[in-house]
This record gives sequence, C-alpha cells and structure tokens, in this order.
Amino acid sequence: MGAVAIEQPTKTARLNRKRVRDGVATAVRLSNQVFTALQQKRVLITVGLVMLLIVSSLGVVVSAHENRELFNSLSQLQEQRDNYQREWSQLLLEQSALSAHGRVEQLASERFGMVVPGKQDIVLVPLMAPLVGSR
Repeated sequence: MGAVAIEQPTKTARLNRKRVRDGVATAVRLSNQVFTALQQKRVLITVGLVMLLIVSSLGVVVSAHENRELFNSLSQLQEQRDNYQREWSQLLLEQSALSAHGRVEQLASERFGMVVPGKQDIVLVPLMAPLVGSR
C-alpha cells in the first residue's frame, strides 16, 4: 500500500460577539469623531474649498471637451466652404467660356442658320416724334 497523508483540519475564523461589538464600537467612535470634526470652522472651510476645487476641475474638463468638439465642427465647415468656393470658381470659368461672343455667334450660325447681316441688309428706322393734339 501507498502512503496516505492526512491533512490537519483548518480552523475557520469565527466571528465572536466580542469582536463584533469591538468593531461596531470603533466604527461609532470614528463616525462621532468625523462628525465633531466637521463642525469645526476650519474643517468646514477646507471641505468647502475642496468641493469648489472639484467643481472647478469638472468645469475645466467639460469646457475642454466642448472646445474640441467645436473646433472639429469649425474645421469641417471650413473644408466645406473651401469646396463651395472651388466649385463657384469652376462655375464662373464655365460661364465665361460658354458666354463668350465667339461661341455664341458660332452656335447661332450652326444651330439656327443665323448670319451677321451685311451693310446693305441693315435698315435704320427714324425716331417718331409724338403727334401734337392726338391722344
């Protein structure tokens, strides 16, 4: 047969009533000390200043976050503006190319068979003077 090892039983820590009473008494004593310390003027001022510091630091964090978001929006809007300006410039160039006199004259002659009249085809119409006494 082989050797068998027998382990010693481990002792479980049992909370006895005396230890629980001591722990509760210590907690009550500490809470009384904290509450009496909070009633002192210096401690109240310090706690108030700490709270003010925490609120101020949270304000800085929120402000920095909003600043980053607004900067990102501004960058996107500036890029969009640049794209619109580029497109406007291209449209102006296209308009000037399409409305050039030479191109208009060429399209008129090709599509509609229009020609520039010669000097013999031009007729001047005299300006009519208003008739006196007629309505």
